Amino acid sequence: MEAVIGKTNLSGKKKLRAMEKQKQKERKRWIFFGICFAAIAAIVLAVIFAPKPKPVAFDYEQIPMLGSADAPVKIVEFGDFKCPACRYFSQEIKPKLVQDYIEQGTVALYFMNNTIIGPDSFAAAMAGQSVYHQNPKAFWSYYDAIYKNQGDERVAWATPAFLVELAKNAQLQVDYEKLMRDIESETYADEVIAHNAKAEKLISATPTLFINGVKYEDFADYDKLKRAIAKAG
Repeated sequence: MEAVIGKTNLSGKKKLRAMEKQKQKERKRWIFFGICFAAIAAIVLAVIFAPKPKPVAFDYEQIPMLGSADAPVKIVEFGDFKCPACRYFSQEIKPKLVQDYIEQGTVALYFMNNTIIGPDSFAAAMAGQSVYHQNPKAFWSYYDAIYKNQGDERVAWATPAFLVELAKNAQLQVDYEKLMRDIESETYADEVIAHNAKAEKLISATPTLFINGVKYEDFADYDKLKRAIAKAG
């Protein structure tokens, strides 16, 4: 009888130890889940309450503008006159912006150079800056003319002669001889270099937009752009 009782007690102890081990496993599992939940919650809260980056400041009065300076939404385009994607923006997106917003006075479009394609990107930028300084209102006609007549990005087509001829064909109210001199002597090189330096700190591709100073890259989706404009306004 004593042997039987001893075996029974031993069996009971094994069961108790097994139950305790199971409880420990359960506790560890819950602790693990608790740590994971806390970590996820911390990440979510960090994302929600993380300080938003400050809008980028632009000297709007010193760069080409299409629209009203009083427009509540200001869009800055960083572009390269040799960039095919920029050509798409100029021909497909910009006209919609003009019709839906710029003519209504709710959006103003600005332009800054980012000459990343080739050496003649810089020449085209020189031409644009010359036209802008001679006649700010003529800049956007020239902008349209360059993109409409854009050549292969792999070919150096933006020569001084070509750029001046474009201005003549567009009947821009500027001094064509001065335009040629400004391109060849790189009169506004400091301005374009400053544009490039700012772009280098902010973007990795053209075109890139900034809506009231907030970076916006999905330029080709007009419906999404409209939502971003509504949010900014």
